[in-house]
Amino acid sequence: MSGMQALTNKRILLGITGSIAAYKSAELVRRLRDVGADVRVVMTEAATAFVTPLTFQALSGHPVHHALIDETAEAGMGHIELSRWADVILVAPASADFIARLTGGRASDLLGAVCLASKIPLVLAPAMNQHMWADAATQDNIKTLQQRGVLLLSPDSGEQACGDVGPGRMQEPEALITALASMFEIGCLAGKHVVITAGPTHEAIDPVRYLSNHSSGKMGYALAAAAIDAGASVTLVSGPTALTPPDRATLMAVTSAEVMLNTCLDITASADIFIGAAAVADYRPVAPLKQKLKKDDQTLTLQLEPTRDIIKTIKAQRPELFCVGFAAETEKLTEHAKAKLASKKLDMVAANLVGPAAQATAGTFGSDDNALQVYWHGGEVALPLASKQRLARELIVLIAQRFERQENKQESDKVVTLHQHRPGQRD
Repeated sequence: MSGMQALTNKRILLGITGSIAAYKSAELVRRLRDVGADVRVVMTEAATAFVTPLTFQALSGHPVHHALIDETAEAGMGHIELSRWADVILVAPASADFIARLTGGRASDLLGAVCLASKIPLVLAPAMNQHMWADAATQDNIKTLQQRGVLLLSPDSGEQACGDVGPGRMQEPEALITALASMFEIGCLAGKHVVITAGPTHEAIDPVRYLSNHSSGKMGYALAAAAIDAGASVTLVSGPTALTPPDRATLMAVTSAEVMLNTCLDITASADIFIGAAAVADYRPVAPLKQKLKKDDQTLTLQLEPTRDIIKTIKAQRPELFCVGFAAETEKLTEHAKAKLASKKLDMVAANLVGPAAQATAGTFGSDDNALQVYWHGGEVALPLASKQRLARELIVLIAQRFERQENKQESDKVVTLHQHRPGQRD
């Protein structure tokens, strides 16, 4: 099933038409979700006579679409929203009637309109009586659709519901999923769970004031988007920002360093990679006031205490977790970054200059561009000034490469250990 990782995070719009094979589509939805795909279902009116929409709503976790005019959709145009949402449209089963209507360019129902309104790949898995499949009209329609770029998953031969034996049975769900997976390139982080922190934290002084920093969160959000594109399942733990979370990321919104730490401790239990891109406050007020601090003419002294180090704490609890830290420095970039790499026992550190030293990006904070110097044990690489989106993609590829090498080394070490301690072996 390793090839199925190509479907992780992919958006599959499943069209179901009027055929007894619709019962197989229920298993298809379940299997697609098992391999990490997000599935939305569109049913024709005829399809609802075979399996109820409630079945597919329960299996997909989303409402089933069937009305051409959707009052809840933007401008009532549900077919436009769905066509923009999906990565691929799979019609399974595709009846002879639907194939004929699609060939004629008819948009008399929602599924037909979605197929016509979309420029994404369209895949048909036909299901019908063997004589209907062999009919010249059906075969002409199939050839026409294939010439237009529609992908056909030809039906299997076998016993049919009507009692006939021959070609016309819809392919089994596993075969359909395998065919879908082959359409997508497996990303360098396919099947991995990546947890990323982003943005600043706010440490309360009183109910209306807090200590914080200038972090915009742009780098962390860009990393989340890049990791998703690489096939990872991403949990984004974000401090307060004005940014829109990347599509398909699971967002965990937090405020303080302590809440961010506790949140990360919970979710990294299932993570493969942790990227600490957040600019976490190093100190917090010892005793935040419960009421607003009133201004007077006296000098104010705040007593501060250090916050718990998030990435160091997580690495200490899960030494095997691949952890990537960030270092924003105003001076001695290499010296401070390597010190952080060693003291926190990290696997990688991505460092950049901030403040007056970062002249090319006007201080970096809030900038759309950045430059990074990446360090790991025994190596380093410079990522020159570029947009944070491009930097994020380059960094994710680098992280994936280092992560794979670490995984391979761990597996190799296990083999050596097993060989050395084989039961009954004599020296």
